[in-house]
Amino acid sequence: MTVLVASIVAAASMPMWAWAQATDATLPATSTTPASGTQTNIKPARVNDSDAPTNVEAEQMTGRPDRLINLDNDVDLTRGQTEVQSNKATYRIVENEVEAHGCVRMNRYGDKYTGDDLRLNMDSGQGFLTNPTYHFLANDGHGNADRIDFIDEDKATVVKGTYTTCPSTKPDWYIKSSTLDIDSGLGEGVAHNGVLYFKSVPILGAPSMSFPLSNDRQSGVLPPILGSTNNGGIEFNLPYYFNIAPNRDLTLYPNIITQRGLQMGADARYLGTGYSGETKIEFLPDDMLTKTNRYAVQSIHSQTLAPGLTMGWNVNFASDNNYPDDFSHSITQSAARLLNREFDLNYSGSFWSVAALASRYQVLQDFNSSGQPTISRPYDRMPQITLTAGKQDIYGFDWTVNAQYARFWNSQYDFPTVIGTSQASSTLMPLGGERVYFNPQLSYPIIRPGYFITPKIQLDATAYNITPNKLGVPNAPTVAGGTVLGNEFSRVLPTFSLDAGLTFERDTKFWGNPVTQTLEPRLFYVRTPYHDQTEYPLFDSGAADFNFAQIFTENRYSGHDRISDANQLTVAMISRFIQESGLERLRLGIGQRIYFTQPRVALGPTDTITTSRSDLLLSAGGQVSQSLGLDNTIQYSQSNNQWVRASSTIKWQPGPKKVINFSYQLDHTNTDPLDPLNRYLKQFDVSAQWPLSRRWYGVGRVSYSLQEKTVGQSLLGLEYKADCWVFRVVGQRTPTSSTRTTTGIFLQLELNGLSSIGSNPMQALRTSVPGYQNVNQPDSFISR
Repeated sequence: MTVLVASIVAAASMPMWAWAQATDATLPATSTTPASGTQTNIKPARVNDSDAPTNVEAEQMTGRPDRLINLDNDVDLTRGQTEVQSNKATYRIVENEVEAHGCVRMNRYGDKYTGDDLRLNMDSGQGFLTNPTYHFLANDGHGNADRIDFIDEDKATVVKGTYTTCPSTKPDWYIKSSTLDIDSGLGEGVAHNGVLYFKSVPILGAPSMSFPLSNDRQSGVLPPILGSTNNGGIEFNLPYYFNIAPNRDLTLYPNIITQRGLQMGADARYLGTGYSGETKIEFLPDDMLTKTNRYAVQSIHSQTLAPGLTMGWNVNFASDNNYPDDFSHSITQSAARLLNREFDLNYSGSFWSVAALASRYQVLQDFNSSGQPTISRPYDRMPQITLTAGKQDIYGFDWTVNAQYARFWNSQYDFPTVIGTSQASSTLMPLGGERVYFNPQLSYPIIRPGYFITPKIQLDATAYNITPNKLGVPNAPTVAGGTVLGNEFSRVLPTFSLDAGLTFERDTKFWGNPVTQTLEPRLFYVRTPYHDQTEYPLFDSGAADFNFAQIFTENRYSGHDRISDANQLTVAMISRFIQESGLERLRLGIGQRIYFTQPRVALGPTDTITTSRSDLLLSAGGQVSQSLGLDNTIQYSQSNNQWVRASSTIKWQPGPKKVINFSYQLDHTNTDPLDPLNRYLKQFDVSAQWPLSRRWYGVGRVSYSLQEKTVGQSLLGLEYKADCWVFRVVGQRTPTSSTRTTTGIFLQLELNGLSSIGSNPMQALRTSVPGYQNVNQPDSFISR
C-alpha cells in the first residue's frame, strides 16, 4: 500500500496532463478500439526514401543542373512519400534541400501542410514552414500556427498553434498553446502552456498537456471522473495510465469522496503466451462515516502450464457487508454479494479430463427490514476433483463416465433455527462432509434422415461421510418418525431413458419470404426406481429450472444429492420457420411431462408432485422481421388453471440507434421466505434508445414490481451529438440490497480524437439498454 500511495502521489505531481488513450476492458495485446468518433484513416506504410530519386517539375527552370535550380510556376518536387508544391522554389541539388515560396502545399507520409514559405532538407527531414496549417491523416487532427519547425521525419514543433479534430474552420473545441511538440512516430502531441477551449470558453489549462495522434495506447493522466452519489457525495477521480508494454498496463486512480475520504485503487492487466489476468485493488483508509478501513480485491488469472494442463484462479474479497452499497460503482458490483475465491487445475487427455477445484465463499450479507439475513451461504469445496471420460461411435455405442470426489465445509447454516442458546441441526444441513459419486453412461444413438432413437442406461453410485454438528447438538431427523442415517451411507440407482424424435420439412412462405417449415415431434421416456433420500444432505442440490431443456433430462434436480425417481414420458412438439441463411423467423413449441407414477423424492413439502402430469410449457419466439424479435415462454398449470411462470421479451430495432425493449416476468414459485406477505415475482422492464431530434437522443430504462409497487433499477439520460463532440447526462438508480438503493448522476463531455471529460456512463447504458449503440459511432445495423 505504501508503494501504491507513493505511485499515486508521483503521478499526481507530474506537470504533464496526458490524455491517455482509452482502453476500456480490452486486453493490452489485442487490437485497441479507436477513441469514440475518431477517424480511423490508415497512413501509408513508412518506407526508406534515402535512395529514392527527387523528381522536379515546373513551367520554367533556370540555374545549374549540377548545383542549384530555380523553379517558377506550378512547382512540384517529389521524393518517395514526400511531395512539395508551390509557386516558386529553389532546389539545391548537393544538399538535397528545397526552399519554396507562395502557396506552399506539402504532403508528407499522408499528413498535409500549407503555408507561405518552406525550407526542407529532403534527406534529414529538417526545416520549417511559416504561417502553416496542418492536417494529420491518422485521426483527422488539424490546426494552424505561426510556424512549424521540422526536426526530422517524425518530429516537429508547432509555434503558437492550435489543435482540434473538429471538421469546421471554427471548431467547437481546440487546444491553444505556445509550443506544440508533434511526434507522429509515437502518435503523440504535447502542448506546452496549453489551454483547452470549448465553445470559445477555456475549460482546462496545464503547463504541459499531452494528447493522442493515433489509436495506440499511451501513458498519461486519464480525464478526471466527476460524479455524485447519495452514499458518498461528490466524487473526483484522477486516473493515471501506464502503458508498460504492448501486453501489460497499469492504471492508478486516487478517488476523492467528499463524505468518506480518499480512496486509492490500482488495476493491472497482463497478457502473454499461454497466460492472462487482471488484478484490481481498492483501499479507503479511515472512512469518515464508518470510522473503519474499507477495501476490496479482485484477481483473475488463467495459464497453460503444459500441453493439456491449465490452471487459474478467481479471487474476490471485500472488507465488509456494506461495501457494495457504499461503493456500487467499484470492483465489487452491487449485485455480487457472494464473492467466490477459487483455484482450479485441469488436465485434458485424448478422451478424458480431470479437474481439481478449491473454492470458498465470502457472503456480503444482506438483511431485510426485520434484520434477518436474506442470503444463504453455499458450501465450500475443499477440494473437489472431477473425472470425465467418454468416446463416441464405438461399434455404434457412445459411452461416458463422470466421477467426482468433493469435501464440503460450511461454518454457518442457512437460516439456522435458534433454540435457547443452542443451535439445532439436521442431516440436511450438516457442518460438512465428503461425497463420492460414480456415474457411467452407455447409449446407442440411431440417427437417420428424418428421425432419431437413442436408448441410454446409466448408473449412479454415491457415498457420503458426514461431519457432525460443530456445536455438539445431535442430528435430528427432518420429518417426524424419521431415522438418522448416521455419518456414513450410500445409494446405487440405475436409470433407463429412451429419446426419440421425427423431423418433417416443407417449403412455404413467411410474410412473403420463402422459408422451410419443420415439424418436430419428440418423446422422452425415463425410468428410475425410488430410493428414500429424505435424510440425505443438501450440499449442492436444488430444484432445476422447469423449461424446454430440462424436461429432456433424466433428473429434475440440479447437483448430485437428489436423484428423483421417475416413470414418466415427456411429449413435445416444435415447429420452426427457417430462412435459407439459417435465420429462425419463428419457433413454436409445446411440451408436457406425463407421470405414470408420481415421484416420491422431494426436497420438502412444497416440492411434492400430486398430479399425473406436469405443467404445460408453451413457447413462441424468433426474429419475425428484421426489426422485431420475440421470445415468449409460459408455464401453465392445468390443474389450477393459472399461469405459474411467464416470461415475455419484445425487441424492436427499426434502425441504427433506435431500439425499444419490453419484458414481463411472472413467477409464482419465486417468493421471499422472509416476506410475511409471501409475494411472488411479477414485474415488467422497459428500456429504449431513440433519437428525439437531429442531434438529441433519449435513453432510459425502468424496472417496476407490480407486487410491491416499487421501482427497481432505473436509468434516464440525454445525449447530444455535435460534429466533433458528444455530451451525455445520465441519472441512475440501483438497488444494492433489500432495503437500500444507490442513486447517482453521470456527466460526460466526449471530445472526438482527444478524450472524454467526466464519468463514463457507457457501461451503464450498454448494460441497461440491450441494443444500445454509441451515438458517436457511424450508423450500423446488424441484421439478425
